[in-house]
Amino acid sequence: MVDVEAELRSSGVSIESVESGDPLSVVYLTAHPGREIDQGEIGRTLSGLIDLIEADQWEPVRVEGTVLRAPGDQLGTWYAEAEWFRALLRYEITETEFSTQVLETVNHDSPDSEEDAQAESNPDPDSSDSEE
Repeated sequence: MVDVEAELRSSGVSIESVESGDPLSVVYLTAHPGREIDQGEIGRTLSGLIDLIEADQWEPVRVEGTVLRAPGDQLGTWYAEAEWFRALLRYEITETEFSTQVLETVNHDSPDSEEDAQAESNPDPDSSDSEE
């Protein structure tokens, strides 16, 4: 069994934990603790896994990524389906299509994101659908 954690660390990802299995759970500390998940870090994580697949050292499974700003402070999550890896390696989809599929799964857990979503759904706090 290949050491997935070591491979991802060598790809420049600050791994907090890796739980093998299906799905593969990858938790890492971002070097960019802003309001959004850094796409480059997702890319480095996936590239490390693709390298393992191409070297016949890892069989694709669903990958669930959890991004931390700091230990215990979750920024968000993303995932990649096993079939997306297979399709990429069979040249059925492009790297851009693969990346787009993964980026569409990004979910930001930031409290600011929840406030922004509420503000977008009700931009004028004085206007309300409730009747008095």
